[in-house]
Amino acid sequence: MSLDWQQLNQEVTALLKEARQRVLEKMQAPLTVDEKTGRKDLVTNVDKGNEQFLITGIRRIDPEAKVLGEEGFGDHLTDVKGRVWIVDPIDGTMNFVKQQDNFAIMIGIYQDGVGQLGYVYDVMNDALYHGGPQLDGVWANQELIAAPANLALRDGLIGASGPLVIHDVAHMQAIIHASAGMRIYGSAGIEMINVMRGKTLGYISHLKPWDFAAGQVLLNTLGVRVSTIDGQPLNMLSSNLVLVATEKAQRDILQIEEDDVSL
Repeated sequence: MSLDWQQLNQEVTALLKEARQRVLEKMQAPLTVDEKTGRKDLVTNVDKGNEQFLITGIRRIDPEAKVLGEEGFGDHLTDVKGRVWIVDPIDGTMNFVKQQDNFAIMIGIYQDGVGQLGYVYDVMNDALYHGGPQLDGVWANQELIAAPANLALRDGLIGASGPLVIHDVAHMQAIIHASAGMRIYGSAGIEMINVMRGKTLGYISHLKPWDFAAGQVLLNTLGVRVSTIDGQPLNMLSSNLVLVATEKAQRDILQIEEDDVSL
């Protein structure tokens, strides 16, 4: 099927707007909260319901596509051939439960493993970041955003996963020490928005495909590098230690990794 990407973008935008409204309504009632792998890895009735709603909409918009969803309501994928939609119904579930803020809804659309469109929706601020190669840019709602400044590591803040820093995984403490400072937002989507807007120059965390798929499309479109911590392409079907960074900051971080730097 030959896609009209502009029309598809309009349909996905409408679907996400409706999903946001449903989430806001569900937030008015008590949440059902369960643990997945432990007390810091949560899932709610809203995560599950939102994924089912989104996948139903995706099947209607693009019936030939395959769908990978965080909560398991999509397809079981062994490869990324064809068109694949990767869905995170609530990114930052702990923030959603504890703060009712700083969480996102995310969709990435890939064709044979290559990102085509990405959507990262900052739900509480009603700010939908969307775009990619098929739209020739990235928008925040209706505003076309510029690429962030290509800062070196020493010249900007970096987003990070707290446990990686505490346990000094992959020389995280040296990386933070070399930067202007660390920020932790608790949501990959919100972290990536901050990189897109130039508020931070990078982000490092263990991420699964639904955590990075949408953001990778948008960030690459803006000239920001997304790779493994040692600069390799990400595996779209498995967990990765992900490095998001400006070109200069990525070079600085890869040098720290290569030099095996310690404080």
